[in-house]
Amino acid sequence: MTEIANQDTSLTAVERSMGNRDIAEGAARTAVLKRRYNASVDDVWDAITTPDRINRFFLPVSGDFQVGGSYAFEGQASGEILACDAPHLLRLQWTPPGDRGYSDQVEIRLTADGPDATWLELEHASVADVFRNDPDTGCYGVGTGWEGPLHYLGEYLRGTLPDAPSTEWYTFDEAEELRLANFRGWEWAKIEAEHGGR
Repeated sequence: MTEIANQDTSLTAVERSMGNRDIAEGAARTAVLKRRYNASVDDVWDAITTPDRINRFFLPVSGDFQVGGSYAFEGQASGEILACDAPHLLRLQWTPPGDRGYSDQVEIRLTADGPDATWLELEHASVADVFRNDPDTGCYGVGTGWEGPLHYLGEYLRGTLPDAPSTEWYTFDEAEELRLANFRGWEWAKIEAEHGGR
């Protein structure tokens, strides 16, 4: 097995942007992450919609996996599956744990780039203030938070992750995660400044 690449290899692979769109909760801001994977669109789609595969690079997930069904990531968000148009579009209601009084929306769009490559675009939309990035105060938005899972998706598609649930091989390294969050946070802070809260 090839060694798992350090997350630094993904820092320049992600295209970051912000935008606006309406969701069920109202007028929302969005953080958009886009990156290219060397895998077919069908393989990427299967990886992000099959519970046993999701569990290899992200978190354990359970639920009723059809439009109108619900899902829950262990220790993370839960919600309803709003749209599922294989192999191009997955839209989820994204409700953080605890009673925050709102739900976000996460949409993943896949576009084939030839037979063996895929562009993945993940858009996280929210009416809440979940986008601010200020590494000086340790404040990191949702865009920063999605970069790790997208890195490990790439490693999973390359075949470098162990064939086991992520809870069995991933070890949280606080210092390393803080270093990465600082880099990503500054990149997102620049994007937020360019977007200007529009």
